[in-house]
Parts: sequence; C-alpha cells; structure tokens
Amino acid sequence: MNLTSTMQDSSGKANKINRTIGYYAAFIALGLTTSSMGPTLPGLAQQTGSKLGQVSILFTARSLGYLLGSYRGGRFFDRFAGHHVLVLSLISMMVMMLLTPTLPLLWLLAALMVAQGFGEGTLDVGGNALLVWTYKEKVGPFMNGLHFFYGIGAFLSPIIIAQALHLTGEQRWAFWALALCVLPVIFWMAKQPSPAIPEEHQNGGSASLKWGLILIIAAFYFLHVGASSCMSGWIYTYAKALHFGDAQTAAYLNSAFWGALTVSRLIGIPLAAKLHPRVILAGDIIGSIASLGVIMLWPQSTAALWIGTMGTGLFMATIFPTTITLLGQYLPISGRSTGYFFMGGSLGSMFLPWVIGQLFEPVGSFVAILITLLSMMLSLVMFVWLMARLEKIALRPVETEAVV
Repeated sequence: MNLTSTMQDSSGKANKINRTIGYYAAFIALGLTTSSMGPTLPGLAQQTGSKLGQVSILFTARSLGYLLGSYRGGRFFDRFAGHHVLVLSLISMMVMMLLTPTLPLLWLLAALMVAQGFGEGTLDVGGNALLVWTYKEKVGPFMNGLHFFYGIGAFLSPIIIAQALHLTGEQRWAFWALALCVLPVIFWMAKQPSPAIPEEHQNGGSASLKWGLILIIAAFYFLHVGASSCMSGWIYTYAKALHFGDAQTAAYLNSAFWGALTVSRLIGIPLAAKLHPRVILAGDIIGSIASLGVIMLWPQSTAALWIGTMGTGLFMATIFPTTITLLGQYLPISGRSTGYFFMGGSLGSMFLPWVIGQLFEPVGSFVAILITLLSMMLSLVMFVWLMARLEKIALRPVETEAVV
C-alpha cells in the first residue's frame, strides 16, 4: 500500500507539473497574440486603406470577442474537459493570426478579430480557473507565474514583429511567425489529462454571489484591464506621433513596457508568498498612477517616456493575477464566476482604447496617456470600495461555511 500510494502521489505531482507547463506555454501564446495589435495597427490601417480613427474599431471588435469568450467560453470549463476547450481555443487563435494579413477590407478584419478575441477570452478564463482548481489555496505564486509567462509572450511579440519587418519588409510574415509559435503548445496541451471539475461547479453550477459585489469586481477589472490595453495598444503610435523614433524604436518601447511587466511578474512570484494581496495591489495601483504622471508632466522628454512606460509596466504587472488570488481567498472560483469578472475587463479593453482612437488625431496624442491615467485613478477608488466589501465577507466565516 505504501509503494502504491507513493507511486500515485508521484504520478499526481507529475501530472500537476505537466499541466502547469501547458498552462504557462498557453499563456505565452496568449501574450504573443494579444500584444500584436499595437505594433501592427498602422500597418493594418494601410492594409485596409483606413485611418487610425477607423482602424481602432479593431480594438473594439477583438474585445467584443474577448467579452463573449469570457462569458460563454468560461462556462465550457464547468461542463467539459478543460484541456479540450483550451486546445480548441489555441487552434482558433492560430488560424485567425494566419488569416489576419490576408484581408483587405476593414469589416472583414473586424469580424475576424471578434473570432480571435473569443478564443483568447476563453483561454484566459480557462487558464486561470484550471490553475486555481489544480493548486487551490496555494495558487498565489503559481498564478503570478502564469501571468509572468503571459508577459514573456507579450514582451517577445513586438520584437518578433520588428524583426520580421526589418528582414522582410512585409507585416504578413510577422503574423505568420506568431501563429506558428502557437502550434507546439497545441500538441502539448492535447496530450495532458484535464483536472477534475470541482463538484460544486459541475454542470455549470456556481456558488451564488451578490450582484452588487460582482459589479464592483467587474468595474475594477474594466478600469485596470482597460488601462493596460490603452498602454500596450497605443504607446507605439503615441511614440511615433511625437517623433520619439522610427517604427523600430517605437516597437522596442512597446517591448520595454512588456519587458518591465514580465520582470515584475517574476519578482511577484516570491512576493505573493510573503505579502497579502491587498498590500501588493495598493502598491501596484499607486505606482502605476505615479509612472503615468511622469509621462504627463514631461511630455517632450524621451527619458520620461521610457521611465514612465517601463514604470507603468512594472506596477501594472501583478494587478491582474493578484486580484484573482485575492478573490480566491474570499469567493469560490469557477469558470462561470471567473467569466463574469473577466467580462468587465473585456469591456474596458473594448471601450477605452476605442475612445483614444476617436480622440487621438482630432484632440492630440496626449489623450492616450491622459485616459490611461484617469482609468488608474478611478481603479484606486474601486479597489478601496472592493476591499471594504470583501472585508465584510471575511467577518462572516460561519455563514459562508454554512452556505457551502
């Protein structure tokens, strides 16, 4: 019995490790695809014969798909084997990336972006939920690790695009290179057994939550995910508009944002094991506001732009994974509930970059930073409100256990 038990325990650990490798690789792929929009936006405008204000509808289309994927796709993980859903999402993302540089019409490209976003939203919700199911209350460092690898993909994406443009002079090769990077992840995930669906979440079940609390969480996601999308999606075009460098330099600035974000998430792994999530979140939000303030105060300074961009990436980095960890300490996490929370983020990334697109040319490039800054300031307000509500839940442990 001892030998059998040891072998089963060893097998279980190996399965956990293999699954975690798959989730991390899937999030590298997610980072590669989601951060491709910013550096390729001017090229997509040229491809479709559109102006920047018009082509910014692609942000909205992709985020609409992300919203639908977060809402509907999240429920799939409560009903079906999680890895089957992840593989289908990855295949969808790869195919859409292959097709993106072949479409000359803006409305066709927008429709494709909806499909692309659906796959990405489904993968995002599923990766977070499956990791929580795998590690349960010990998920904190692993959650930061998951989003660290997303940052790796997001950091590499502008570099791959810049190199593809430098070597070939054609943007299509950048999209095709990114798409091929997804292929090995598909094969790996297809071989891994899915974690068991927690009994309380099977058949789409989910613990009841008050809608007021759901709306506060969704609003917080709306603001900070929207701000991150604004920064990653517009910093490239902002730098070019103010003549801080050529296309390659602007792409490297975009990579600097993602590079700082990635390093910060690596640092966040040990920090998550030592500090309470609310402490990390408070520091992240305040640091993001200060970094954006540097760019606003010295708009003509190249040094301020690089410092502010990297600082924003550094502090924004762990907001998303730390929020998931924080919520997991107070609320049951299912594919369905995670989907609700991510819907707020999808709406933010759909709406706020679009607003910048409408104002960028007629008002001025400074609106890209201003809207991002205002979003983070409002997210601080929502964070304080959210913590007040969660602390009330923490004061009712007996009631929570009785419900479960």
